[in-house]
Amino acid sequence: MADCAKMSDETAAAQSYLIALGSNIRHSEYGSPKGVLAEAERRLGRVGTMRTVSATINSAPLGPSKRRYANSTVVLANALDPPVMLKTLKAIERQFGTRRGGRWQARVLDLDIILWSGGIWASRTLAIPHPEFRKRPFVLRPAVEIAPDWMDPVTALSLRQLNARLTKACPAPS
Repeated sequence: MADCAKMSDETAAAQSYLIALGSNIRHSEYGSPKGVLAEAERRLGRVGTMRTVSATINSAPLGPSKRRYANSTVVLANALDPPVMLKTLKAIERQFGTRRGGRWQARVLDLDIILWSGGIWASRTLAIPHPEFRKRPFVLRPAVEIAPDWMDPVTALSLRQLNARLTKACPAPS
């Protein structure tokens, strides 16, 4: 039995995911968006080994939503392959009352796979790396806090480098 537990621990450590969390609607039980993220982080800890968790930041919404978001990132290790991990994240979102709707709508909880230690994954329902993460400071800023040297397999740049490119001041055209 001890060998099985050891093997399971080794398998769980074999895959890591960088997960982005976002919320901009209060929950009746968990309160503010920041409280929603804290509970979501706790539930993610049941899915695998929580390697590290960023601080929560506030950010302006994209698209039509008017409410500011609370955002954070976590590095989670487990033995789930990406499609199963996606199903697991969507199940957690549903537990919070999140429903699929229009793009960039207000939501109680949004969980996205940003990066995976296995590199690139592409299917009809899932793309890893997340196609938009390089343009999103509300993802990169907390991600750099916990995994600055994680390499984007598409650009071969670290999260630190991607964040620097995104936040670098650009001179005004002459």
